[in-house]
Amino acid sequence: MIAIIQILSMVVNAIIFLVIIQFVIGLLFAFNVISPSNQFLTQVYRSIQSLLDPLLQPIRRLLPATGAIDFSPLVLILLLNAVIIILGNIA
Repeated sequence: MIAIIQILSMVVNAIIFLVIIQFVIGLLFAFNVISPSNQFLTQVYRSIQSLLDPLLQPIRRLLPATGAIDFSPLVLILLLNAVIIILGNIA
């Protein structure tokens, strides 16, 4: 049972890491630190986006429109941290 909880915790941590990577790459694109014509980073960004969109879309539907700022990654990280705490209490 503990091994399953550890694996789930590692998966949740990996998802949090991907959210942070997506945020950083998006920020670098937004401020023109990295050109969006950089094919490698654009492909990495799109790949991460395709992995995370099924998790972020339901949150985006629940949150009110805030203009250009998307708070759904922050909410997802908070929810995933709650999952980690719950898994830690179970183990």
